[in-house]
This record gives sequence, structure tokens and C-alpha cells, in this order.
Amino acid sequence: MCGIIGYIGVKSAGPILLDGLRKLEYRGYDSVGMATFEGSGITLKKDAGRIDDVAKRERLGDMQGNAGIGHTRWATHGGVTKENAHPHASCDGQIVVVHNGIIENYSELRAALAERGHFFRSQTDTEVVPHLLEEELRRGNGIEQAVRNVVKQLHGSFALLVLCSREPDKIVAARRESPLIIGLSDHGTFAASDATPFLGQTKHVAYLNDNEMAVLTRGGAAYFDFNGNPVRKEVAEITWKAEQATKGGHDYFMIKEILEEPSAMRNALLQDRKAFTEFAHEIASAKKAMVIACGTARHSAIIGKHLLDRVAGKQVEVMIASEFAYFADNLTPDTLVVCVSQSGETADVLDGVRKAKAKGCRVLSIVNVVGSTLSRLSDRAVYLNCGPEVCVAATKSFINQVTVFYLLAYAMRGAFDEGVTELTKVSELLLKAFELNDARAKAIAERFVKNGNAYYIGRGVNFAMALEGALKMKEISYVHAEGMPAGELKHGTLALIENGTPVFLLNPTDYTYYDTLSNGLETKARGAVLIGVGNKNNTAYDEFIELPEVPEIFYPLLEAVPLQLVAYYAAVARGRDPDRPRNLAKSVTVK
Repeated sequence: MCGIIGYIGVKSAGPILLDGLRKLEYRGYDSVGMATFEGSGITLKKDAGRIDDVAKRERLGDMQGNAGIGHTRWATHGGVTKENAHPHASCDGQIVVVHNGIIENYSELRAALAERGHFFRSQTDTEVVPHLLEEELRRGNGIEQAVRNVVKQLHGSFALLVLCSREPDKIVAARRESPLIIGLSDHGTFAASDATPFLGQTKHVAYLNDNEMAVLTRGGAAYFDFNGNPVRKEVAEITWKAEQATKGGHDYFMIKEILEEPSAMRNALLQDRKAFTEFAHEIASAKKAMVIACGTARHSAIIGKHLLDRVAGKQVEVMIASEFAYFADNLTPDTLVVCVSQSGETADVLDGVRKAKAKGCRVLSIVNVVGSTLSRLSDRAVYLNCGPEVCVAATKSFINQVTVFYLLAYAMRGAFDEGVTELTKVSELLLKAFELNDARAKAIAERFVKNGNAYYIGRGVNFAMALEGALKMKEISYVHAEGMPAGELKHGTLALIENGTPVFLLNPTDYTYYDTLSNGLETKARGAVLIGVGNKNNTAYDEFIELPEVPEIFYPLLEAVPLQLVAYYAAVARGRDPDRPRNLAKSVTVK
């Protein structure tokens, strides 16, 4: 969940690392730190707080030297304190380390190191690494061999960057089950959790796989497995543009990315017809198909489950990725596993993939990041093509995930071209959904700014949108929000409805309209403020969010826009940062 970056080259490392950390802040923003090699030793600065605040206090951008590493933290082990911020150093200060992941056996390692005289300054799992490396150097090993020896002692997941003052002409990187990508430029070499920190510097990258290392120098990188055997790497080119990872004049990334949804959706339709159809036919012909995902991606998969059933007559099972592993023992090779992820680095999804492949299952993925771990582990991949998404709350990636499921449903019945045509028409209505509801969403959000609870209800495919609408509200505004099937109200939740409780009724004129309306009236009779979301107003609604007219199966795409807007304006009205919700990070790379 943390973000790490390293640079070694001919330019000053301080400004490059700081700029990269700002672009990685979506991965964690509890604390930040940097270490650079200056002259004869390492300078380390860090503190708890947001990057810009710490950078100003500690003058991070002024740090000297041509080699350095940096870290922005999402706390797992130890509280949010200066001591727990990365980088962490050895007792003698000659080795500094940044880490993304979890060292599962750190308690045992720490106890043994303490008995041997090592002093610990933090409560983190990471700090055992520089102390273990220090012992290896005392035994006469160089830093590369020291890293090889230490990673074999670590249990769990890690992406590590190591800087040593004895060998300042290199940075050593190591990876196991946490993302790490190498960037190759004409002025130096990068390593980072993803490509966004160096998009403005280079688009040439190489991907580390599990149990691989890289030795970064000014002139490039050499790659090895954990036994020291050389590994050949193909250099790939990132197609994203640096400006896509900027706010572009907007107050927040979230509103910018909502506005990008029409063009992002059209990009999702830019699929190779043959390859996409083969992907769809593999799902259609599978004896059993299971879709695994987390959070927003899972909501897109639930919509996909409805679409594949209604449009293509194919039934699939959707499972929360973190629960999938508990069923993996009974997988058989005739089970097809389809994974959905924006980052392609979600730990629970990757854990499920590894267990599925161990059982002989084929794995397909729907993913945004080309070259991600998920895409490389999969037998086939379809890409979202929505560009970098920086806001922690998924918006345009959700639209594109749902769009891919629509196109899959069409392709499975042999109507790929028809699907592209129909979905292109819908993409043109996303902007209209925004224009119809921007001011209205803001007014609704401000009306309920002091409410501590909100409920989102729907039936059929709209139930999945109720889940997604509630998730957006709670993750960025911190309002308790619950999404649920409207038919389940009488089985408990109706007891929570009281005067003034906002209830969002997902109710376009589709096959669920009248049943859903009846459930909405039940909440209104108990004092709820009923907010209708649909293409047809009703006198029962206290507020109405209007959707453009489309064929009934497409309403979920249009519902997403105003629900995202309401959540966005609720966060702003409550003084929250919608891009950086507390305790959350964009890429969940630890289980």
C-alpha cells in the first residue's frame, strides 16, 4: 500500500524523488521520508504528515546527491510517527532501506537482532532489514550479496530499495509479491512502485517478477534472481502521458477523473476485435467461471454477472478475492478464473491467482495497468485503457470495468460490433448525465451534510450500483452508507430508518421499477427523505436525480456519474479531501 521510489543518475536526486513521491501519494500519505548519498555519507530526513507539509519542514527538495530513495507510508506495523516513517537505517547509519509490503516473521527476527545488540528506533516490520544487512556487511559481503542473503530470511511480501554508503554507486532493488518497476532514462535509472513517478522522465521500463533483484546504476540496471543468476529483461514502453497524472486545473483529481469518463469509456472500446472475442468465447465455453475482485472492481463484476446472464445467457459466480482463497482447495482445472483489478497489484487478487494456477485453472484478467503483476500472471488480459487514475476512489476505472463487461456480453453472443456501436452512444450521454446533475448533486450533498447515515437501495443490476454508490459516499465523506437489495429492507434495515434519513432509490424504468418503488415508499412512510435516481420522476421522490433515456440494460453506467458527484460534493462540504481519504490507499498491495 506504500509507495517507494529510487533514483541514481547524473541529476540531483532530491527534487526527482520528491516529485515522484507526490505522484505516489495516492498509495499512502501517513508519513514521508527520503535518504540521499551526499559526499561521504547518507543524509536521511523524514516525518509524519502529508508530503508537502513534511517537504516544507524538512526541505526535502534541497537534499543533495545523485543517488537516493524515498517512501510515502500507509501504516501497517506501528503508529503514524516520525520514528515509524521510512527510510529505516542500520545502527551505523551506513545502510538505509524503504519497503512496501509486510515482513511476516519480523518479530522473531527483531528479537534475535536485539539479543545480538541491535537498537531499534521504530515499531515497524521494515526496520529488521537494514540491521540484517548490517550483519551481512560485517561478515565481509558486498551489498548485493547481503541483499541476496537477507531476502531468503524474510517471510511475507516486499519490494525493497537499499542504499549503502560503502557502495554509493548503486541501489539494490528486490521484489517478492509487491510491485516494483524499473525506469530507464538517458540521465539515470529509477525504481518505483509503479510508473507514474517517472512518466515525465522516461517511458522505458522493465518489470521485476517475484524473487528477482535489480542493481541500479547511472547507466542502467542488471537483473538477477535471488540466487544471483542473471535474468534477461525485455524493455517495454509505457503509453500513458505525464499530463494524465496531473490535476489539469481542477481542485481535485476525483472531479477531473469523473469528467474524463466519456473519453475513458470510448478508450475502453478500443479493443482488438479478434483477441477480445476469443477472451469472451473462453468465458462463454467455460464449464465453470468465477470472477474475483475487491471493492469497486467487485461491484463492476456483480454488474457483469447480471449482464452476462441477461445478454449472453452465461451464469458466472462473483467472489470477494479475500474470501476466494478459502475455497481454492476444491478448484479443478475446468474452472476458469476471471480477475478484475485497476492496478493489477491487489494482494488478495494475486493470492487467488496463484492458488488458482496451482490447481491448473486458466486465469483471465480485466486490468488497467499494462505490465502489472496480474497481467503477467494471466493467460489472457483485456485492458481498461483509462490511463492513470490518481484519486483513491475509483471513478473512470469503474466505468471502464463495467464497459468491458457490457462488451463481453455482446461479444459472447457474436455481436461485438453492435456492442461497440451501442456503448459509444452511451458514452456520449455520460456528459449529459453530468450536466443534468452537477448542481443538483451539490445541493443534495449540502442538504444532508450533517447526516451520519445514508442508504442506497436497488433491485437486480441496480443493487450493484447501490453498493457502489454507498462505497463512494463512505470512503471519501466518512458518512456511514449502506448499499443493499431493496427487497431486504424488511429483514432488518428498515428498523434504522427515521425522520430525515436520506435513502437513494436506484430506480430507472427497467424490469425492477415497480417493485423498487414500493420499497422506496416503505422507507418514506418511516420518515426517510427519498432521493429517486432514474429517468422518470415520481411524486413520491423528495429529490430527483435525472438520467438520460437509454435502453434499460445501460442505466448502471449513467447512474454511476451522479452517485460519484454526490459523494464528491459531500466530501467537500464536510471538509474532507476526496482524493486522500483517511486510512485508505489506492493500491492495496498487502493482505
